[in-house]
Amino acid sequence: MAAPLLLRGIPLLYTRFQQRSSASGFFAAVGRPSYCAAAEPCQPHSNEIPGIERTADWSAKEPLRHSRLDDPGYRRWKDREAEILRDIEPITFLTKEILHSNKYKDGERLTDEDEKAVVEKLLAYHPHSEDKIGCGLDSIMVDRHPQFRHSRCLFVVRTDGGWIDFSYQKCLREYIRNKYPSHAERFIREHFKRGSG
Repeated sequence: MAAPLLLRGIPLLYTRFQQRSSASGFFAAVGRPSYCAAAEPCQPHSNEIPGIERTADWSAKEPLRHSRLDDPGYRRWKDREAEILRDIEPITFLTKEILHSNKYKDGERLTDEDEKAVVEKLLAYHPHSEDKIGCGLDSIMVDRHPQFRHSRCLFVVRTDGGWIDFSYQKCLREYIRNKYPSHAERFIREHFKRGSG
């Protein structure tokens, strides 16, 4: 019973919106939408826009005829986005498993296999990898971040015994910028948190 009551208010909201928009606005260009509930047929509004012929009623059952997927540029972007996601998925999954599961305790060094993957697919792409490695790479370990104790991160353990953290997200972003330069910034903007540098 509540749904029909809610639907009765839609024409009022639509009328208010129409009063605020100009005659050349969105609704004037495509005609007035209908309101309908899933159980009842669509019914047109009584006050049509003069001079505009409505070609079809809108309903929840009928999708819009023109999708963004019809746009070749958007389709190319979605294809490239899917390709990038497939490319980075294995190393992203491994890194999250290392950081967020019980696979490694705090301060524990990675296995040779995991270390090889992290060094080749992440650390090699860090924008400051040479500074991070310093005098030489002894191993990779996982531990709590020194400032943000609730966060676990990856550390380069140097041959002199020193160690320094590095961001796997910075590594991934740089990898994407190198391999997919024309789509990198959009992908990064849409898939990485702001402020993760």
